[in-house]
This record gives sequence, C-alpha cells and structure tokens, in this order.
Amino acid sequence: MTHRTRPPSRICPNCDGHAAVAITLGGRDRHGHLRTITANCPACHGTGTSRRSTAREGARA
Repeated sequence: MTHRTRPPSRICPNCDGHAAVAITLGGRDRHGHLRTITANCPACHGTGTSRRSTAREGARA
C-alpha cells in the first residue's frame, strides 16, 4: 500500500474525467489525414478534475 501525501483529486462532474476530445471537421486534407480540432471541457479547462470546495458554490454566507 502506498502512502498518499494528499487526498485524491475529484473527477470533473461535467466531463467525467475525459476533459479533451478530438472532433473531426469533416473531410481530409490533401495528404489524406483527417482534419480534427481539440475541444476542452469548459468547466475544468481541460484538466479532468474539479477543485475541492468546502462551501457550495453560489451559497450565501
């Protein structure tokens, strides 16, 4: 069993940890390669984890 120095990070609830995806633009370039772009999760900005927070977001103090 390994010793953890910090608790494990939370997986982003919006993307379930799959923060970046490749989307095809349709068609191929002149070399025959598929044209793709990378889209990142807007909630976690492509990290796949969400920050831990003791207070709920949007809650009034």
